[in-house]
Amino acid sequence: MKKEAKKKTVRRLKIVQGQLKGLMQMVEDEKYCVDIITQSSAIKEALSGVEHLILENHLSTHVIEQMKSGKEKKAIEEILKVYKLSQRKK
Repeated sequence: MKKEAKKKTVRRLKIVQGQLKGLMQMVEDEKYCVDIITQSSAIKEALSGVEHLILENHLSTHVIEQMKSGKEKKAIEEILKVYKLSQRKK
């Protein structure tokens, strides 16, 4: 993983970790349901950002290297797999 991508990913995951702890506390404290759902939605968005960073890193490093080393089939399979995973979210 590229150094900068790793740094950003770890930072975002720490933020998500804090958000998740806050969400658990909200549930334990029986906070207003809409507020809990709002926080849950924010966590999902943050995780989506983490996925984006990791995908960008993967495509710009591993997949490029596969293409350069003659492993085009493997690279295409991975790209399609990621695409299919992204379609499940919809």
